[in-house]
Parts: sequence; C-alpha cells; structure tokens
Amino acid sequence: MFVHVPAMRGKLGSRTYFACLMPMSAVPNLFKFTDWAGFTPEDREQRVLNEKRVPDLRDYILDNEDDYLFSAITASYKSDPVYEEIKNGGDGSLGVLKLRLGDDLIINDGQHRAAGIAAALKENPALGDQTIAVLLFPYENKDRVQQMFSDLNRFVQKTSKSLDILYDKRDPVSAATLDALEEVPVFRELTDKDSQTLKTKSTKLFTLAALYDANAELLKGRDDEKVGDKVELLVDWWSAVAKQMPDWTAVLTHHKEARELRAEKISSHSTVLRALGGLGQELMKDPEWRIRLESLGTIDWSKKNPEWEGVCIVANSVVSNRQARAATKSYIKFRLGMPITDAEMRSIGRGPAPITAEDL
Repeated sequence: MFVHVPAMRGKLGSRTYFACLMPMSAVPNLFKFTDWAGFTPEDREQRVLNEKRVPDLRDYILDNEDDYLFSAITASYKSDPVYEEIKNGGDGSLGVLKLRLGDDLIINDGQHRAAGIAAALKENPALGDQTIAVLLFPYENKDRVQQMFSDLNRFVQKTSKSLDILYDKRDPVSAATLDALEEVPVFRELTDKDSQTLKTKSTKLFTLAALYDANAELLKGRDDEKVGDKVELLVDWWSAVAKQMPDWTAVLTHHKEARELRAEKISSHSTVLRALGGLGQELMKDPEWRIRLESLGTIDWSKKNPEWEGVCIVANSVVSNRQARAATKSYIKFRLGMPITDAEMRSIGRGPAPITAEDL
C-alpha cells in the first residue's frame, strides 16, 4: 500500500531530494522512532528523544488547533519512492510521491515535532487531515545521516528569552507584562526587550526576561483573571515600587548612568526584581501594603553592604539561583517589618542557630 503526497523534486549540492506535503495521520505510520537510549553516541544516528518535551509539543498543538506552526521535518528514505512527474520545471519538478507503508523514514531533524504530532493525534484524530511539510533525502549510510544532523543543528541559534516574550501573543503573562511595561516609565524607558543579559555598556537597567519572571511571581494564583486585571495589578505594584527606588529614577532622569548603577548596586538585578515580584504577591494581600512598602526606600542596595553577603552575594558576585532569590525576598520582608518565619530569618543570617546534638 502506498501513501500519495504532492511533492516537488529538487537538488541541493549533488543530491536529489523531495519537498512534500504529508498528512499528519501518516506521521506515526511512516516515520521511524528509534529508541537510541541503549546506543553509544557513536552508534546513534541522532540525539536521544527527550520524552519530557513531547507533552509540551502535544499540548501546543491541541491548545492552538487553528493557529499552531511547525517547520519542516527532514528525513531519509531507504527504499526509493515512486515519483510521478506532473510538470517539469527545470532543475525541479512538480509531481506525486508514492511512499510505501512499512518503509520507515529515518528522521534527521524534527523527531520531537513528529512525536508531538503522534501524541496529539491520539487525543484528536481529526488533526490527521492537516498537513506538514517534509524534506526527504536518500539514506546513504550512518556517517551521512550523522553529518546531516550536525549540519542541520550546527548553526541553529536559540532566540533570547526576552525576544520570545516580546513576540509571544498567546501567553497572558507576556501580554500583561508588555502592556504594563508601557505604563511604568522606568520600565518603558530602561528595559531591553531583545537581550537575555545586559551588555556592559548598555543604557538599560532591566531585561524583559527578568521583568517577566518577576511578574510571573507576582501573578501567582491569578491565572483565571483577565489580562486587563493583571495589567492593572502590575502597574499598581511596580509604580509604587519605583517611587521607593531613587536609583531607578536617577537613571531615568539621566542623573546617573545605567552601567554605573549596575556596577555599584543590585537594585536592578534580576534576583532583586524577582524577589520584589514574590514580595508583591504576599504584601498586596494587606490593605495597608502601600504604607508598608515605604520602608523599601531605606534599604541600602550597594554591593558593598555586608548584609547582602550570603543572601544574594557570594564571593563579591551577585547570584541568581532559587536560594538567593528566596533569601533576598526574606531580607526585604524583614526590613519592611513583615511576618517572617524562623527559616527565612536563618536564610539571612539573623535567625537562631540550628539545634545540634550537643544541645540535646
């Protein structure tokens, strides 16, 4: 039995290949999913399938059935397909490609896409009528398919998290972050929307990625709220925070350079920003939170402040792991006079020493 798909025949280098449109329903039947886990890297034809990625790709398809997008899958065929030319077009041509069921195609690039499609089809078989682009090359040998995998992935560059957030129109936190950013002057003027990290000479104080992470903390438990309500809360919180951050205002009004502030203080660091987001999630439950927040302006954000050592500064460097973010939030809560647990007190070096065997 054959699967008939519309295709074009073309040439790359010295090799003839086919570009075709394949029904999604053919993906589980035609593509070979090899379990490479038991093979050495030298014997594999590509990377091991990461099973944890498959549910995310499946859900992406199912949650956006009218608006999802995939790039072409690249695969190699071992049995020559039957190609019936319809119209000659010079070096390429238009026609119909006949692929025999049972002759598996070896995936060179796109195995996670193919696995996600197969998983989505189990949930919604109707997706099988939709099509995906596939590039098919002749299978030569293991060395060749390994080279193809290397060539296809060598120059791939992941976009920055900031740019992903900027262009993502589906994520409500992204949408709320971008709308709120325009309403808070320090964020509107001093946020880099492109880079993951700020360069030494950057005139910005924040990255969009750091602000997004901070807002994700601030908006915890508010998944069901409308984007407009999220925006209102974000603007309310960050406008109040900005009033207690004279360093931010100094850069905004050009009384201080951004790189100078970043070199001397931690007030705009992603660790602090995310800690402030988590703080807001707790503090805004208090009707008097604005009054409590006024103490934020009394905190010394200087890197030379010894109280940051062991909290978010280790060996003169600011760290951004989960422990540092939690400890930074605990320190700010302490300075604002908020209720704080013994564990939080110990994380900032102010709690009672832990009980040892000698104390018992």
